[in-house]
Amino acid sequence: MNPHHQEAGRYLKDAVYGANDGIITTFAIVAGVAGADLSITTILLLGTSNLLADGFSMAASSWLSAKSERDMYQRERSVEEWELSDRRASELTQMQALLKERGYSPADAKNLTDLLVKNKNLWLDFMMREELNLAGAHTVEPVRGALATFFAFVVAGMIPLSSYFFFPSSHPSLFLIASVLTAVALFVAGALRSKFTKRSAFSAGIEMMIVGGIAAVIAYTIGALVKTLIG
Repeated sequence: MNPHHQEAGRYLKDAVYGANDGIITTFAIVAGVAGADLSITTILLLGTSNLLADGFSMAASSWLSAKSERDMYQRERSVEEWELSDRRASELTQMQALLKERGYSPADAKNLTDLLVKNKNLWLDFMMREELNLAGAHTVEPVRGALATFFAFVVAGMIPLSSYFFFPSSHPSLFLIASVLTAVALFVAGALRSKFTKRSAFSAGIEMMIVGGIAAVIAYTIGALVKTLIG
């Protein structure tokens, strides 16, 4: 696979999962504040501050994860390179065994091994993929993944807050509008997840709506309960 295709897929995955979390997290806050019957100003302050803080936290986690994955790949590749130099016979035998597992005859496995060993980079790529299952980890740019996560989290997370920003504060159905917009956004984000989970887009979208709805019900109930206890 073209490395650029791998990168694009990884960043799209970061963006989709970041959007999912942004929508659910923000709407849970909106529902909790609405359940407590607090002011619109409180919803906007808590929602926006949480959106930016959690977005940064998720982006940082994405960056650390991708960086650790890439560092591990580079370390393991160095080990493979050392083994090819200092334990050449053992590596050649291991390569032939891997090729035989793929269905090649002993003679073909030896011939392929003799060809591959002439190109060190191709050899190392093969061993990283076939022996260690670490193909593609070195192509990921941690900063790009982190930025994709952050912007997707913030942009998608603004959807539950949009009704409070763009409708008059006196509007009687702000929370209802926010709920409908969030449900649609959750369905779309969940459907996009099916690209990576290989599930039906419709079932993935419905599942995400249910998960987000449960989170919102919990937050709303807690907000209403706290209001009752304080009152």
